[in-house]
Amino acid sequence: MSRLERTSWPKVSLAVLAVVALLAGCAPVGSARWCANMKAKPKGDWTANEAIDFAKHCVLPDNDSKKTEPK
Repeated sequence: MSRLERTSWPKVSLAVLAVVALLAGCAPVGSARWCANMKAKPKGDWTANEAIDFAKHCVLPDNDSKKTEPK
C-alpha cells in the first residue's frame, strides 16, 4: 500500500484548502497594507509591474476623488 493511499483524503483536502486560503490572503494592489509590504521589500526584488503599481498607488496622489463629472 503506497503512502498516498494511507493518507486520508480529508487531510489532503484540508491542506490544499489551507494553502489556497493563505495565497488568497494577500493584500490587494494599492491598499495601505500592500504599500507597507512593498516599502519593506528590498527594491532589487521588485518586478517592473510592482514598481509601476507602487508609484501609481503609493507615491502619486490619487486624484479620482477630486475629479468632477463633466456637465
